[in-house]
Amino acid sequence: MSRSHFVKQLSYALISSCCSPKPIFSHHLAHPTATPLLAFFINRKASELCTPNSCPANNSASLSSLSSATSETETPYSESFTWPYLSVRIRCPSNVADTLSEALLCFGASSTTIDEKDVEESSDETCIDSIFPEGHDVNTCILDAADSIGLKDVPNYVVKKGEQYDWIRKTQESFNPVEVTEGLWIVPEWMAPPDVRATNIMLNPGLAFGTGEHPTTKLCLLLLHSLIKGGELFLDYGTGSGILAIAALKFGADNSVGIDIDPQAITSARQNAALNNIGSQKMQLHMVPGKTFSPSIEAEKYDIVVANILLNPLLDLAEDIIYYAKPGAVVALSGILSEQLPRIIERYSQFLEGVSVSEMDDWACVHGTKKRNRVSVD
Repeated sequence: MSRSHFVKQLSYALISSCCSPKPIFSHHLAHPTATPLLAFFINRKASELCTPNSCPANNSASLSSLSSATSETETPYSESFTWPYLSVRIRCPSNVADTLSEALLCFGASSTTIDEKDVEESSDETCIDSIFPEGHDVNTCILDAADSIGLKDVPNYVVKKGEQYDWIRKTQESFNPVEVTEGLWIVPEWMAPPDVRATNIMLNPGLAFGTGEHPTTKLCLLLLHSLIKGGELFLDYGTGSGILAIAALKFGADNSVGIDIDPQAITSARQNAALNNIGSQKMQLHMVPGKTFSPSIEAEKYDIVVANILLNPLLDLAEDIIYYAKPGAVVALSGILSEQLPRIIERYSQFLEGVSVSEMDDWACVHGTKKRNRVSVD
């Protein structure tokens, strides 16, 4: 089946100190995404923001391009802005098109479309059409995206300049209410819930990555829906938009904690929590300083820990993810393709038992319980 119309898009907001719109990375409009914690893997700085002197090319691969762009001076989401853009066509092996598409979104692309129409049927290649704000360092983005998924050869690509692109309007057009399962909806804040009696999670996708549309987020939401019975302590590792932490509370968890390395992502999650009338006493948000165990988060405390990120950071950060789960707790890992399951299962088999897998549209979620007899990570 052709995927020529399979479009993934991130949102844009205007930062007053920046000469162009800033990419907004959320916890799952496109994927995994991948969250700002991906930057743990590439050792980026968490607080580097775009300024008139450095914007935008020098910061295009920084953590700020992986996360939200909200501030006290943020322009209202209801307004519309048009900006010049770069159209980038990338030719890559078909078997990595999905993950490369997701990774591009993490490193600065505003949208990606997988297009197989321009490739011969006998070819093992696929084309990805991407859009970037004008001035973005496309080469660095593609290099980092390829590296993050373990691609040895950087794919060939062609860059063309476009005249105008209405970032806000395109974002609103791309995000409609999502029914994850019967009685559970993800609803953009500017729309009325389709079913007022359902569990409705209100979200502004212009704040951070994660709208419930992508299979990886859906898999995590469905897992939480089945796991949470009431009273659990939940940790969202790489909270992005806060969608999973918010959902856990709406399902009956007693307390949710979201962690991220980008302060703007924390702001995004906090604002989305407010949209759902969730206060700080129920949903705590912490910025962790870098690739270390955070002293602000208690070890071996949480009943459920979910990390919905990409393959390589899941492999690289395994001990950190396990660190927060108490013995016997459920740990879930998502943001991976089904073909990547053997590597994830092998990596986490030393930590987890009773491992199960759920899949949707070639994406997978792995979960198991933390072994009780394993010595805690120092």
